[in-house]
Amino acid sequence: MPTAPDYLAANTQSLLNLRAMLSRLSEADLRHDLGEGWTIAAMLGHLASYDYRAVELVNRWRRDGAVTASPLDSEMLNLALLPIWLSIPPIRAAALALEAAEAADACVAGLDAALLAGLAAAGTPLKLNRAEHRQEHIDQFEKALAA
Repeated sequence: MPTAPDYLAANTQSLLNLRAMLSRLSEADLRHDLGEGWTIAAMLGHLASYDYRAVELVNRWRRDGAVTASPLDSEMLNLALLPIWLSIPPIRAAALALEAAEAADACVAGLDAALLAGLAAAGTPLKLNRAEHRQEHIDQFEKALAA
């Protein structure tokens, strides 16, 4: 029986870390200023958007039967969406981040061999390790709240 790729364990651990962190945060914590106009809640909206994007890319590739590139200018997207993320009630942003992380992890865990081969052939246009981005921001939140 083949073993699960390392990214699946990392994704699971970062989801557990996110869930644990969110269970400790108050409304005031979610409104905590991270600088440059960002709050923890807005950054959670950011995380949710990128995890939901991963789900939708996989859905498209499954539907179309082929992996195609989906260019993304993340800097411009983040700047454009920041006002929207800031408008989401902080508790809802936290819930969205958790829901999106769960959906993305399940989606990535359910990739079949053909789609994984298509991703590899296309130069992996999707980060299967959802944990890297998620954990980067979890660490950012912990550091900001400890200051």
